[in-house]
Order: sequence, then structure tokens, then C-alpha cells
Amino acid sequence: MMKTINLDKATKFVILLGLISLFSDMTYEAARSINGPFLEILGTNGATVGWVAGLGELLGYGLRLLSGYLADKTKKYWVILILGYSLNLFSVPLLALAGFWQIAVVLMIIERVGKAIRTPSRDALLSFATKKMGRGWGYGLHEAMDQIGATLGPLLVSAVLFYRQDNFHLAFGVLIIPAIIAFSILIISKYLYPKPESLEMDTAFNPSEKFPRRYWIYVIAVAFIAAGYVDFPLIAYHFKAQAMMRDSFIPIFYSVAMASDAVSALVFGKLFDKIGVKTLFTAVVLSAFFAPMVFLGGSGLALAGMILWGIGMGAQESILKAEIATMIPVERRGTAFGTFNASFGLFWFAGSVLMGYLYDFSVPALIIFSVITQLIAGTMILYLIKKYDHRPNLSRKE
Repeated sequence: MMKTINLDKATKFVILLGLISLFSDMTYEAARSINGPFLEILGTNGATVGWVAGLGELLGYGLRLLSGYLADKTKKYWVILILGYSLNLFSVPLLALAGFWQIAVVLMIIERVGKAIRTPSRDALLSFATKKMGRGWGYGLHEAMDQIGATLGPLLVSAVLFYRQDNFHLAFGVLIIPAIIAFSILIISKYLYPKPESLEMDTAFNPSEKFPRRYWIYVIAVAFIAAGYVDFPLIAYHFKAQAMMRDSFIPIFYSVAMASDAVSALVFGKLFDKIGVKTLFTAVVLSAFFAPMVFLGGSGLALAGMILWGIGMGAQESILKAEIATMIPVERRGTAFGTFNASFGLFWFAGSVLMGYLYDFSVPALIIFSVITQLIAGTMILYLIKKYDHRPNLSRKE
């Protein structure tokens, strides 16, 4: 006789958001896995790929400051989500119609803008539901589901490229299917949970109260992570330019990284609920040396480097946000996520542009820059560990 699993309302909500992210990531992460080679085919160079990736991330993170503020002020979480997901999802299959790199770049940037609009509201909704189940585990579970989609999507386009003789336009076109599924689940979730903020009852808080000092130190530390974290389009461009593998194998490498991301998010999420931000320090140290493995090794070492890259991404998409939710009250959480993400995106943009130019002129310099910035971030996180008690039940006051 099968045992019935009874899930509380908050856990069901996290799973619904996870399903939206699963099919969303199938869509846009599949595209990101082949954006670099696609731009190379359309006639760009490494500097342009780095610039496009950086600008996309700048807008994709910078606009979160505004969208997070609007989410806190208006409480129109679902309206903001629907607008953001519309741009984020449906710009991807339109890449199937792009015949010039300029058109492709515009659509890639629109996809990032859509993500910018919807992410602070999505993160705030997650924070409402994860207090009871554990911040780390809740964000880790969501990230794991997210990365299942990020694993399946690149495999899907890899299959299309393999069987249809590297037809990139068809590969983008099939992504309309997961995009429609994700958007449908979003509409259903809005109907089932019209007031998701009611899942968390927070204590009284003065909205004018400043964010604690440790929040800003944390933001600066994470900015160094962003600055030196090579975006995958440049990595994929490197694989293509060096002819390290067939085009159809490049998305498979990305899928391996996303699978690593999913597993690490669950593991680090559980650890976060036990030991706090010490978990992030571990992740930063583990992933700091992906760059020399990816850019200096053969395909085998590059694959190992992508696993480390995925571990770092898993930490960025789960425990980074869990830590924000532990230190910031519900009334200011949208703004806190938006400010945090805007800073992350600004440094990601600057780092991506710099590393794009470094790739064209000196790959070893790119590697040194990447490793040093990660180690600086690790040092700052170590300072936070020693200065503050970062257990999940830590008071929001210093």
C-alpha cells in the first residue's frame, strides 16, 4: 500500500515556482548554451561576445533594483512576474528568425531584461514560503528544480544540432514548447496563490530602517564573485574557436555544469540551514579554479572545470539568496534582492567585458583575473564569518 505524502501549503508553492523555473530554464538556458557559437557563426569576435554577455547581465541584474523596489511598493508580484516571464520566455524562440548578429543580440538582451523584471518578485515569493521549511533547503530545492530544466534544455538543442546538421535556427525554434508550458504553470499558480505574502507572517518593522552593515559587506564580497565569473557564452565561444569538440557537444558540457549546479544547490542548501554562510565560503573555494581548467586544458580537463563552474553557480542561485532572506525583513526584501542583484550585475558586466578583451589578447591574464577575484571574495566572506554569527536564526540586527 502506497504511503500518501502530505505537503504543507508553503512547500507546494515552492514546488510550483520550481516547475515554472524548470521549464523556463529549459527555454533560456538551452539558448544560452548555444548563443556563443551562434554569434560566432553570424560573424562576431570574442570581444563582442564578452560585451554582449556583459551588457545582457548588466541589464538583467541592474534593472532588478527598480523592479524590486516596485514589487515592495505595489505588492503586485504576479503582474510583475507575468510581464517579466513574457519577455524572458518568448524572446528565445524568436532567435530562430534572426539572420544577422545585431538582431540576435537585441533578442538576447530582451531575454535578460525580462529576467530582470521578474526575478526580485520571484525571489520575494520564495522567501515568503521558505521561512518554515528552512531558507537554505527551500532555495536549494527551487534551484535544483531550476537546474533540472537547465540540464534538459541544452540536451534538447544538442539533439537538434546533432540530428539536423547544426541547424541553430531550428534549435531555437523548438524552445517555444517549454516556454508555453512554463507560462501556463505561472498563470495556474497565480490563481491558486493570489496572496503568497500571507505564507510568512513577519514581525513589525520600520520600512525606513536601514539595511545592516553586514548586508553591504556581503554585497561587496559577492560583487567580486560576479566580476571574475566567466559567463558561459565566452566559454562556449572558446570551445568553438579552438575546435575542441563538435558544436553538438558544447550544450552537453553546459548540461553537465547545470547538473552539478542542481546537486550542489541541494547539498549547500541543507548545509546552509546548519552552518550558515560558511557554506558559501566552501563553494567559492571549490569553484575558484574553474578558469584554468576550462581555458588551458583539453576537453577532459575542461569538463572537470565545468563541474566546478556549476558548483559555483549552484551557490550563487541558492545560498546567496537564502542569506539575504535571513537578514532582511519581508517588507524590504524585494528592494534588498533588487539592490543585491543590481550590484551583482554591474560587476558581472564590467568583468565580462574585461574578460572578453583579455581573451582576445591574453588568455592567461583572463585566468589570473578570474582566480584572484574569486579569492578576494572568499577572503571577505571569511571576514564576515569571523565578525558575525551567521547561523540561520541570526537576528537581523548587528
